[in-house]
Amino acid sequence: MARRVLRPRADLQKEGAALSEVYDRLRGEIVDGTFEAGAQLVELALAEKYGTSRTPVREALRRLEQDGLVERAERGMRVRTRSPEEILEIYEVRISLEATAAAAAAQRRSDFDLIRIRRAQTAMDNTATDDPPAMAAANRAVHEAIWVASHNGTIVDLLTRLNNHLTRYPATTLKVPGRWSEALAEHHALIDAIEQRDADRAHDLARDHMTKARELRLQIYRDEPAD
Repeated sequence: MARRVLRPRADLQKEGAALSEVYDRLRGEIVDGTFEAGAQLVELALAEKYGTSRTPVREALRRLEQDGLVERAERGMRVRTRSPEEILEIYEVRISLEATAAAAAAQRRSDFDLIRIRRAQTAMDNTATDDPPAMAAANRAVHEAIWVASHNGTIVDLLTRLNNHLTRYPATTLKVPGRWSEALAEHHALIDAIEQRDADRAHDLARDHMTKARELRLQIYRDEPAD
């Protein structure tokens, strides 16, 4: 019987750090558009770019495939392509899950959950409207606080994965004229429903909020210049 060779812990830690660094850098460059939709992701070229071996690149690509940011093509991996059909698919599921999360939060939220949601909303209220990435991050923090208040780990996991898909559509719907103030008002109404433990109203408000986001996302996609 062959003996199992145990690798030194330092080597494993070094590999883990390299994987994490490659994953973070590659994910960031996909999200910010450095690698455009459909771009080929060649392991050897990426390893040279990041100054590492092909192993952490291969593992990073595998993780990004699970995240929905890359896909397999005839010649290896590529940045996942974008389409209006995908937007509709993502939001079809997201609208349902966001509404379910809001209803569950209204039923199950603790006082601490409510404090965390309101703090996130206050931060969003005070976010500068000339900084789209900060606007999107503040908005996401409010939604994530509501997800957590649902006390349903499966919902949180699924919504996190869907949000990963949407990072390939970097333009935020919150920059559409009038949407920022509208979104703030919708958030406050939703949070009030959660505070009052009105699950039905929370469900409907979250559904309507995300339905508007879907329509705006499609509008932005239609208005994008063709490549």
